[in-house]
Parts: sequence; C-alpha cells; structure tokens
Amino acid sequence: MPRRKPRAGASSRSNAPRPVGDVFGRTEAGPSGDDYVVRTVPGARAVKTYRCPGCDHEIAPGVAHVVAWAVDGGEEDRRHWHQGCWNGRRTRTITRRWS
Repeated sequence: MPRRKPRAGASSRSNAPRPVGDVFGRTEAGPSGDDYVVRTVPGARAVKTYRCPGCDHEIAPGVAHVVAWAVDGGEEDRRHWHQGCWNGRRTRTITRRWS
C-alpha cells in the first residue's frame, strides 16, 4: 500500500502566533537616512483619509499604502505614505512638516 504525503503544516503546528505579512513591520532607511519601522496597509484595512508627507496629497480610504515611523519614535510619529512616494523618498524631500 502506498504511503500518503503528510498534509502541509501538520508537523509545524504550535500555539505560537505566526506573523501575517509584515504585521510587525520591517526596518528601512527613512527620508533623512535614519532607521524607520515600515508597515504595509492593504486597501481593505485602509478606512480613513490620510495626507501623504511625500506629495502632500490625500490617501483615500481603500487605497493600499505604507505607514512609517522612526525606530525611536512613538505612535504620534507615524506617517502614512503612498507606496510610490515612500519608494522615492531619497529623491524628494518631505513636503509637510508637523509641529
């Protein structure tokens, strides 16, 4: 009688939660060269309107985008960027400053 292939993931089951996508964020160099924690927000989870600091245009609800903040910063330092603006952050400056 032939052997069955084990089901995928059956041997790696554990009670520890697994991260989905980049839920915990990844570290990248920011516009000023400092390290930033970056998370991708899918369009289905984007429910509010934000203003992108890279182009000073609105990010409408339902549009996938990136949230970035300085590694040593807090929750109030988070900024929502268009994906293209975040990718081009080295060639442009921040258009909006928060005080």
